[in-house]
Amino acid sequence: MNVIYPLAVPKGRRLCCEVCEAPAERVCAACTVTYYCGVVHQKADWDSIHEKICQLLIPLRTSMPFYNSEEERQHGLQQLQQRQKYLIEFCYTVAQKYLFEGKHEDAVPAALHSLRFRVNLYGLSSVELVPAYLLLAEASLGLGRIVQAEEYLFQAQWTVLKSTDCSNATHSLLHRNLGLLYIAKKNYEEARYHLANDIYFASCAFGTEDIRTSGGYFHLANIFYDLKKLDLADTLYTKVSEIWHAYLNNHYQVLSQAHTQQVDLLGKLFENDTGLDEAQEAEAIRILTSILNIRESTSDKAPQKTIFVLKILVMLYYLMMNSSKAQEYGMRALSLAKEQQLDVHEQSAIQELLSLISTEDRRIT
Repeated sequence: MNVIYPLAVPKGRRLCCEVCEAPAERVCAACTVTYYCGVVHQKADWDSIHEKICQLLIPLRTSMPFYNSEEERQHGLQQLQQRQKYLIEFCYTVAQKYLFEGKHEDAVPAALHSLRFRVNLYGLSSVELVPAYLLLAEASLGLGRIVQAEEYLFQAQWTVLKSTDCSNATHSLLHRNLGLLYIAKKNYEEARYHLANDIYFASCAFGTEDIRTSGGYFHLANIFYDLKKLDLADTLYTKVSEIWHAYLNNHYQVLSQAHTQQVDLLGKLFENDTGLDEAQEAEAIRILTSILNIRESTSDKAPQKTIFVLKILVMLYYLMMNSSKAQEYGMRALSLAKEQQLDVHEQSAIQELLSLISTEDRRIT
């Protein structure tokens, strides 16, 4: 039974919807510790994140057991905190992945869970809340809710301003999201200012050639592209492509040369992966396919640039063990190389890559 009966709720206890915080009328029958205002929000939360964490919520939302000693109590508290930290990162990664896939509605419940766990663990004024605010702001922007996005961003900005120990990485994320806000508002001058700050702080945290810095270059390139400043946009798209190529090529070379393998209980072979989590893989796909679409629209002028991005996507999907997509992009690169009558060395390199993918695919299956 999912319906809450008011007389069964202890006096003075207010049950709120997990998604909108309105008075709850339903409860999850599986965990019995998560409440909703109605079927719509219950389904939204289930589809987004609740199905993945349903049973994990039970020990977090029920009273702690009685402990015989202070040592046992402290151990129980540490375990509780570890569960909360795990769920903070898990919900954050799931929400990020949804955003990079363009599923903004699905990202909201997962981001809200991450925010609530952060509040419970760190308090309302902690800088640890900022990443969750930024996820909610980006989801709101994707849904066209600019005012709501501004509220989340200003809350994040105020939290950062009050903090004395905010990391460069957090500053970078804040400025990137402020840049996206001003892009949505067509205020490109303010957007450029914040994206320049994003690149600066990301470079301080990770280096100028890191994939975590490339997002700032990519969004800045999009601004110049929209403003018809195509030379500047082209330079930045090239830089983003080169950063991802360097990163993925390093993993690809290690894999193709060392052939490090792991065998599961069924005897299947699993190769080294991208070194990225699911959200970062989704970000890579979004950025590289966006650049590819732009390159393909001008491939008659610079086919080598289109082929370069196609080869990066081949490496990405190969390392993700998606051989069919890797072969698809490889064949497109080879077809374009032949069509444009590029040098034989370039065509041979692509054919060699396709051959390796086919060999590895047969070996794994």
